Amino acid sequence: MGKSIQTQLFGAIIFSLVAGLPVKAQPEVKKDTTIILISDLGVQLQCTEALNDLYNFKFAEAEWKFRYLRYKYRWHPLPYFLMGLIEWWKIMPNTKSEVHDKSFLAYMDSTILVAENLYKKHPEYKIEAAFFLSAAYGFKGRLYSDEYRRQWTKAASAGKSALKYLEVSKQGQDLSPELLFGDALFNYFSVWVPENYPALKPILWLFPKGDKKLGLEQLKEVSYNAFYTRTEAMVWLMRILNNYENDQPRAFQISEYLYESYPDNPVFHRYYARMLYSVGRFAQAEPVSREILARIDSGMIGYEATSGRYAAFFLGQISESKRNLDDARKYYQLCVKYAEEIDATESGYYLYSLIALGEIAEKQGNKAEAKKYFTLVKKKSKRKDEAFKDAKRRLKKMEQVD
Repeated sequence: MGKSIQTQLFGAIIFSLVAGLPVKAQPEVKKDTTIILISDLGVQLQCTEALNDLYNFKFAEAEWKFRYLRYKYRWHPLPYFLMGLIEWWKIMPNTKSEVHDKSFLAYMDSTILVAENLYKKHPEYKIEAAFFLSAAYGFKGRLYSDEYRRQWTKAASAGKSALKYLEVSKQGQDLSPELLFGDALFNYFSVWVPENYPALKPILWLFPKGDKKLGLEQLKEVSYNAFYTRTEAMVWLMRILNNYENDQPRAFQISEYLYESYPDNPVFHRYYARMLYSVGRFAQAEPVSREILARIDSGMIGYEATSGRYAAFFLGQISESKRNLDDARKYYQLCVKYAEEIDATESGYYLYSLIALGEIAEKQGNKAEAKKYFTLVKKKSKRKDEAFKDAKRRLKKMEQVD
């Protein structure tokens, strides 16, 4: 396994925790500011509506509320971090786009600058400051290690800093369930990664030994009891249960909860559509997927080609299961269009849409068009891909018939 892939996978261990120019200088903490903000009920009440707006993609409303928080607590990293979280969720619908990278990184750097001031000069805030330092560095590492950015050196550096401050923040886990989040992800992935990628063991032996079962339990606790990191923890828990732990029913429950709680979040919307499709609930998946396409057409914030590719493919499959080949062809063609729009032509959704279009053309007696689609699959896929082998087999069969 190449060094860059190792770094990327190691970057995946680093945590997704939970604002636009970096601040130049920070005022001293006033003597009467002795509250721990992440566990202060009054501050949480101020943030409740703003966080709901954030996760529901009402970014302007959330930003206005977080700016007030920054005005009131400018000496603390919390408001800068929350402002950065807005920029992060602007990136989430299509991580290939780098439009929001600069502002996101600026807010994370502001968080680090303010948190370092607390960490170095005010011992009473050391644990809380370490939490935000770990969170900000972890988020930066996650962005740098993204498959479309591949800034491995920066990702490794940010990850190392995140681990350093995580060890400090763990000393105060009794203060708030928020502080369990980073520990939960480290415990889980520090075991999962070497189990699934043995070549990474030499890299990870330098770090503390994790506990995958404990990490999963900690993640569940954060998703139940935390305030700021609760939704982020639920997203991670949903993906882990679905992709790694073979607990699709529980993952489905979380996806349904997230979609119903934040119905205007395109990431939760498409994940819910995907889960409905995966568990065979086509009657529910159909209107949910149609709504995604309608929101793209209306220009609703966050709804774009990535979500459209998912929804169109699901609708193509559902239409085909009903033997409505004309609708199926229309949706598969739409999936192809969206995939080409975001240059996702090696994805399964794209390749199997082309195969489906070839099948439909063949059934409708248009062998020339079918051959065109199967040939395109061979061109766009890799030789080891099942789609490549399938297309090759179909073309060979067509030649034998001819």
